[in-house]
Amino acid sequence: MDTTSSEFKVSKARALLILEQPFFATLACNSPWIRDDSVGTMATDGEQFYYSDEFVKSMTMDETKFVVCHEVLHNVFDHMGRRGSRDPYNYNVAADIVINRLLIQDNVGSMPKCGIDNPGLFTAGKGVTENIYDLLPPPPPEGKRGGHGTGKPGPLDKVIDRKGTKQDKEAAAAKMKVKVAQAAQIAKMHGKLSAGMARLVTQLMSPVADWKEVLRRFVNARAKVDRTYARPNRRFLDQDMYVPSLKGESIGVILIGVDCSGSIDERTLNEFAAEISAIHQDVKPSTAHVVYFDSEVSHTESYQPDDTLDIKPHGGGGTDVGAVFRWAEKNVHDEIAACVMLTDGYTPWPNAPGYPVLWAINTDVKAPWGETIQIKR
Repeated sequence: MDTTSSEFKVSKARALLILEQPFFATLACNSPWIRDDSVGTMATDGEQFYYSDEFVKSMTMDETKFVVCHEVLHNVFDHMGRRGSRDPYNYNVAADIVINRLLIQDNVGSMPKCGIDNPGLFTAGKGVTENIYDLLPPPPPEGKRGGHGTGKPGPLDKVIDRKGTKQDKEAAAAKMKVKVAQAAQIAKMHGKLSAGMARLVTQLMSPVADWKEVLRRFVNARAKVDRTYARPNRRFLDQDMYVPSLKGESIGVILIGVDCSGSIDERTLNEFAAEISAIHQDVKPSTAHVVYFDSEVSHTESYQPDDTLDIKPHGGGGTDVGAVFRWAEKNVHDEIAACVMLTDGYTPWPNAPGYPVLWAINTDVKAPWGETIQIKR
C-alpha cells in the first residue's frame, strides 16, 4: 500500500487507536472505510464510513484519529436515526458540538481547526444533541456555512440517512448497540475505558427512557401538596418500600388526551396508562377528564379522586390534537390545572390554551409550545 495515500493514513490511524483507544478502535475496525471524494470531508450512514482523499491528506495523524473517532460516535449516538424532520445542517452542528466536546474531554487525538467546539452550548444543552439543536439560530445560507475549506468552524462530516425500511433501520440501530457493548467490554479488559465513556455506554444501554420521571414531575409540580411519612403510600407496601403519601390540596382538574389514530402501539399506551393511573392515585385530582381522539373526539370519561382509571383506545383515523382543547373549552367548566397529551405529534397545531401542557410524543416530533417528552424507543 502507498504509505502516502489517504487509505494508508486512515488504516494507520485505526491501528494506532487499537493501543490508545480500544473502544473506538473496535467500532472503527468493524465497518468498511470507503474513499468517496464527493463527501468533501468524512461521512457515515451508520453502516459504512466514507472519506475524502484531499481532506485526509490535509490532516495530521492526531487529527485523523480524532475524526475517525468522531465518525464512530455518530454511529454510537445513532444521529442518522434520531434526526427526524430537523434541519440536517443544524442537527449536524449540534451533534458535532456534543461529539467534539466528548473527544476533547477524553484527550482523543486533536480536533482539526475546522471543527466546532462550543463548551457553553454543550453545557446549556446538557450534552444532548436535540437540546443543543433547539438553542441554535436558524441555519445560515448554503454559501455562508462553516467547515473544511471555508475558514470558519463547521461540521467535520456528513451524516447520511440509513437506507432501507423502518424495520431495517431499527434493526441496524439495535445491532449497533450490541457492537457498542462489545467494544466497551474490550476497552474495560484493557483498562482503557474512560469514566466518561463508561457513563455514556451505560446511558445508551438503558432500555427505558426517563419520560416517566418527567411525567410525574410535571403533574406533581402543579399539585399543592406535601409528603408525609405518617401515612405511607399503600401502593408500594407490597414491594416492601416505605414511601410517603401526599397530604394537602389536590391538583384540581387535569385533562388527559389519548391519540387513537392507530400510531400509538399497545405497549406505549399500556405504559402511559399505568403511569397516569399511578399519578392519579398519588395526587388525586378533583376530576380527571380522559379524552380519546383521532381527527375528532371519539370518547370521553371523567374520574373522581377515588375512581380507578381505565384507559383503553377508542376510535381510529387521522390526528387533530385541537379536538381535545375544543372539547375542554365546551365541557370543562372548572379551571384546568394541567393537561397531558399522548400523541404521535403528526397533527395541525392549535394555539396554546391558558394552562400548562405536557406532550408525551412517541416520534421525533417536538411540539411548538408546551413541554415535550419523547417516549419512543
